[in-house]
Amino acid sequence: MLTVRMAAALVTAALLATACGGQGTAPAGGATTEAQATSAAPPATTAPATTAPPASGEPAPEKAAVPEALKFSAKTLEGKTFQGESLAGRPVVFWFWAPWCPKCMSEAPHVKAAAAEYGDVAFVGVAGLDTEAAMKEFVQRTGTDGFTQLSDEKGAVWTKLGVSAQSTFVFMKPDGTTAKASGPLGEKQLDDLVRALRDG
Repeated sequence: MLTVRMAAALVTAALLATACGGQGTAPAGGATTEAQATSAAPPATTAPATTAPPASGEPAPEKAAVPEALKFSAKTLEGKTFQGESLAGRPVVFWFWAPWCPKCMSEAPHVKAAAAEYGDVAFVGVAGLDTEAAMKEFVQRTGTDGFTQLSDEKGAVWTKLGVSAQSTFVFMKPDGTTAKASGPLGEKQLDDLVRALRDG
């Protein structure tokens, strides 16, 4: 009788030991497998944020075509390089002037005022027929430094836009078509031409 009870006790102890050992190793194996699966899985944020379409749903604007007349490089009176193609897609008023020109001097205040009023129109002064020092002095005296002023001592931009005398205005539409007007232009006349350029 005692032998049967001892045998039963040994069997029970063996079963309990096996059961505990099984419970102890299973989570470890499971944890390792889960960790391996997690590390092997790609991160949820692998797609770059830039691939998402714009919130507005509108396509990105296309770069404006560069008219032949804007394919030039020049130097500003500040000594910086200016690329004509930077004006592509905008209405532009080119003002061709010379430092010693009385007509240019008389219309300078009107050009300055128009450039300040029509911020959506690019104004570019193109100085020539004199030295750069004289050009800078003219700009300082007339206060026309509020927009780009080019130093065109060799007349390259004048030639590019077909200008041969000062004062001359070239009004360029965004599509590259141009119209010329000889100065001096009065305040109202210049205002009317710039407004037509902007609205046309």
